[in-house]
Amino acid sequence: MRIDIISASPQLLDSPFNHSIIKRAQKKGLVDIVIHDLRDYGLGNYKQIDDSPFGGGAGMVLMIEPIANCIDQLKSERDYDEIIYVTPDAPTLNQKTVNTLSLEKNLLILTGHYKGVDQRIRDIYMTKEVSIGDYVLTGGELPAAILVDAIVRLIPGVIGDEQSALTDSFQDNLLSPPVYTRPADYKGSKVPEVLLSGNFKKIDEWREEKALEKTKSTRPDLLDE
Repeated sequence: MRIDIISASPQLLDSPFNHSIIKRAQKKGLVDIVIHDLRDYGLGNYKQIDDSPFGGGAGMVLMIEPIANCIDQLKSERDYDEIIYVTPDAPTLNQKTVNTLSLEKNLLILTGHYKGVDQRIRDIYMTKEVSIGDYVLTGGELPAAILVDAIVRLIPGVIGDEQSALTDSFQDNLLSPPVYTRPADYKGSKVPEVLLSGNFKKIDEWREEKALEKTKSTRPDLLDE
């Protein structure tokens, strides 16, 4: 898989993609993540990428031309399965969407900044828009990193135990059940006996029951889906 990311602040993406699982996935050749500095496509001597909004108001807006020039250049080099804009005023990202995106070959992600991007970019180029929640950040770089992390960990070979990803929260519209490890007894707080029993049928039943209880208590909306 190849993932291209267009950013007005590309330095913010250095750390998330140069450590841990994402770094190892790139070293293995399982994913190629390429970050493009929007200012390389800026206008004039000062590489302008933003301007004040028509109609007045506070803040600045990312201009259409630098973004369009960058996207057109990238599209001339390869076909993209999805061109994605990360923005708070979009459908909320969920595991179903992540699962689908993890099966694609080429993805292009645009990160917003300031008050956002010229609406015409969204109308002309974007094939999908996602939000990571109902709140506003200073830019789209961190949401883009979250999206990429969620996608890449599902690529076969990225996680050593692939079964682990399939049992995560939200894969079956349930939250994960409680998990425990050594010691079995910590200052009188004990691990449930069923997990120590070796009876895997009973263990699976216990986990399913606890997952359902947790989902009902914490995220009952998932059960409606």
